[in-house]
Amino acid sequence: MNSTLKHNVSSIFKSEFKTEPKLIFSPGRINLIGEHTDYNEGFVFPAAIDKGIYLAIEKSNTKSSKVIAIDSNDSYEFTLEDLQPITNGGWKNYVLGVIAEIQNTGRSIEPVNIVFSGDIPIGAGLSSSAALENAVVFGLNTIFNLGLTKEEMIYISQKAEHHFVGVNCGIMDQYASMFGQKDTALLLDCKTLETTTHKIDLGDYTLLLINTNVSHNLADSEYNKRRASCERAARALGKDSLRSASKKDLLYKKSLVTNDDFNKALYVLEENERVKSAALAISNNDLKQLGQLLYQSHEGLSKHYKVSCSELDFLVRATTNNPDILGARMMGGGFGGCTLNLIARSVVDNFKQKISTAYRKKFNLECEFYSVQLSKGTHIIS
Repeated sequence: MNSTLKHNVSSIFKSEFKTEPKLIFSPGRINLIGEHTDYNEGFVFPAAIDKGIYLAIEKSNTKSSKVIAIDSNDSYEFTLEDLQPITNGGWKNYVLGVIAEIQNTGRSIEPVNIVFSGDIPIGAGLSSSAALENAVVFGLNTIFNLGLTKEEMIYISQKAEHHFVGVNCGIMDQYASMFGQKDTALLLDCKTLETTTHKIDLGDYTLLLINTNVSHNLADSEYNKRRASCERAARALGKDSLRSASKKDLLYKKSLVTNDDFNKALYVLEENERVKSAALAISNNDLKQLGQLLYQSHEGLSKHYKVSCSELDFLVRATTNNPDILGARMMGGGFGGCTLNLIARSVVDNFKQKISTAYRKKFNLECEFYSVQLSKGTHIIS
């Protein structure tokens, strides 16, 4: 728990609004494996982390609502009538979208005040957006006694992203952020929301995130294109989604899809199998097998799904001949963000130095490193 952020959010709220707020923590997430499979009703393997959004919230005593985004040094006042997306609205659309989607359920809320801050690096693929959405919906559910279940709340968060942000995301990020458990990864079936929990004990190894510190501004538009590609392939195979298809189906009807759609679908079908294999590897404490699956996942994301970039590929390639690193892959939507590395604890500091130097020399850019703990999902902290 970041006590400094918790204190700052609370004190700024009390100074601005002269009342005691409810405090919510909503975590970001990592995903061990299973990228771009969630919106294909497939399998993913995420976990909530100990970095996230700290949000203070309470009813307003005026007819308008106000949100203060500490990290952006920005604020926004609005009324609750006829909420619409704001062009280039950034964080505002996540907040407005959640409120609008709650209203669309027929539930009534009153004006509200919010202050938030976070320690999730923006654009790192750790899902700061889902953390913010979940923090808002959880806070509103709490102070207005809306009676929403956690499952209902994550679908409200997802719809906010679809309708107000314009990203047709799956359910993984919102689910992991809301339902996360300490020291645990969640094998999630995105079609049924059935979940199997797996305690994560990596022994002499740890998970190290390396942030490329690049964003190629393609993620949102290209994300939607990838989803459309997968949906075309599913229709060509006579399926509602790729979840219902097999590699045999795809190969048999290859002539019915474009080469590009074929490669996207092939990646998804293979990644679903890798997710299930990864869960088995963890159950068997077979970290070498888990590492190989991470490398295979990155290869598919880079070569078939084409959501990697030169910086991500460089960081993954730099680990392949290192016996102290069992596996690595890009994580998140792609075109920047982080790589996830399964590395021996004893060599982390030395590896950081070497990869920092190599990355700086190659791209004239600094990379950043994050070590994370697996955390509890969205909850009240005060």
